[in-house]
Amino acid sequence: MATKDKTTYTCNECGGTTPRWLGKCPHCNAWNSLVESVAEPASGGGKNRLSQAKGLAPSAALTVLSEIQAADVERTPTGLGELDRVLGGGIVEGGVVLIGGDPGIGKSTLLLQAVDALQRTGLSTLYVTGEESGAQVALRSRRLGLEQSQVKVLAEIQLEKILATLDSHKPAIAVIDSIQTVYSDQLSAAPGSVSQVRECAAHLTRAAKASGVAIVLVGHVTKEGALAGPRVLEHMVDTVLYFEGDTHSSYRLIRAIKNRFGAVNEIGVFAMTERGLKGVNNPSAIFLSQHSQPVPGSCVLVTLEGTRPMLVEIQALVDSGGPSPRRLSVGLDRDRLAMLLAVLHRHAGVSCADQDVFVNAVGGVRIGEPAADLAVLLAITSSLRGKALPQGFLAFGEIGLAGEVRPAPRGQERLKEAAKLGFSVAIVPKANMPKKGDTALAKALEGMTLHPVERIEEAMDVVRGL
Repeated sequence: MATKDKTTYTCNECGGTTPRWLGKCPHCNAWNSLVESVAEPASGGGKNRLSQAKGLAPSAALTVLSEIQAADVERTPTGLGELDRVLGGGIVEGGVVLIGGDPGIGKSTLLLQAVDALQRTGLSTLYVTGEESGAQVALRSRRLGLEQSQVKVLAEIQLEKILATLDSHKPAIAVIDSIQTVYSDQLSAAPGSVSQVRECAAHLTRAAKASGVAIVLVGHVTKEGALAGPRVLEHMVDTVLYFEGDTHSSYRLIRAIKNRFGAVNEIGVFAMTERGLKGVNNPSAIFLSQHSQPVPGSCVLVTLEGTRPMLVEIQALVDSGGPSPRRLSVGLDRDRLAMLLAVLHRHAGVSCADQDVFVNAVGGVRIGEPAADLAVLLAITSSLRGKALPQGFLAFGEIGLAGEVRPAPRGQERLKEAAKLGFSVAIVPKANMPKKGDTALAKALEGMTLHPVERIEEAMDVVRGL
């Protein structure tokens, strides 16, 4: 008689197990942390297909680190340059990528274009759809102009059948759309639950590592914008990508939050067209001002997204706010805005205590680096005084609480990008000034006037003299 699988409950906090569900973990006393799991049978006579699924990697021998032969990871370009940039050069054999984003943002469209491009290079591909039928995927491919696509499509949500298809067809890349719809017979929980998502993702990851197939998992997001499911889902995979953008805008941003094979915080920019997503080679054009003449409250910043310098327009509006002024920011940290206003008042003598202050990063881009501080303060000052900054002006630099202007990383690359786009005046931290004797950089920055500053007061004095 076959050994019956036993259902246990595992704590997400401490990893302890209990044979029945409890409101509080008996090991660490954490509330609502127990999730359902299946214990593997002790003997080999059981028929637990999930635990015996093919593709589990054999255990490796103990090896000294210095004796391991390390080699560069080979990458296969997807044919979409912006996606390859975010992935670090392309798809990696045996790599697992998790991509999340709001409904309708373009995740399925992008991946269908990518697998079709890979299939046209001669690679075997598989598109597993759990949310749509094969006919719906075919209709999308026709809208994208992929009528003759030879991508294999499987409409299935059962994990065991998906693993069997991966083992029999051995594709080079497989897309699972989406991981929240996949379920295993060995768990009684509904698809999309914590236990189902965790176990299904774990077995798909093991299958990818053992067989060498690259797997892309599409993930749902919560109302807060985070990936739905257990946090361990992001730890299992090699790469985590977030699809961002306003559904009312034609532009989409894809950002790498985690990447074991490339740089993190890399960004790719796409434009949604009638024929799908097209890469934007010069994203700075999206985020720059469209004004014919300089206007008060606008300052251009050179920000750094991964390895790419981008020019973004920072807009500020300062207006009378009464006894309870508001501080609102879009695309920038609101708490940092309040800190910068305090520094502006204390060290530069510019007070916004009775003013509403609104700051916006144009184009829907989110800026998390502190190098935006100087541009934010100059935009606020410009709006408060009603005086526009000159044409072709930009600034970057971090502001400290003591009023000092700290250098920004890779400042010379930022200046090169600005000079290439025709900017002629820049206020930069003194530490980011080009070194003497660097003729190549001097030639690249020819025609650009640089104003080095060490404190916020100096930056304000420079602006008054322009």
